Amino acid sequence: MSTVTTHSALTLVSTSNAPAAVGPYTQAVRVGDMLFCSGSLGLNPSTGKMVEGGVEAQAKQALKNLKAVVEAGGSELGKVVKTTVFLKSMDDFKAVNAIYAEFFGDHKPARSAVEVARLPLDALFEMEAIVK
Repeated sequence: MSTVTTHSALTLVSTSNAPAAVGPYTQAVRVGDMLFCSGSLGLNPSTGKMVEGGVEAQAKQALKNLKAVVEAGGSELGKVVKTTVFLKSMDDFKAVNAIYAEFFGDHKPARSAVEVARLPLDALFEMEAIVK
């Protein structure tokens, strides 16, 4: 059994306004004035189930979940520095870009977008973020 404990310089962030982590990790970690958000999936926070409606619905829900975690961590969307988008299919890039652009408005964080073989719970979209 591990004896690793969280260092006092780190604050674990959790909110019931976003789905619980689906593994042995936390929704976000704050260190100093930086917030590192774990990957956000399109899960309904109330049911813990993936939303229906394809990649668009999952992306919208995942972004809502990310917003809840960012706010629980004491920050705001306008302070998102960098995101990483994980897509099951790069064919969804255009549709996800439109949802992402609407979500962030005039704010344009740095971003990477990659296609992956598989995501947790067979999701079609996941996004993580680094926030000031």
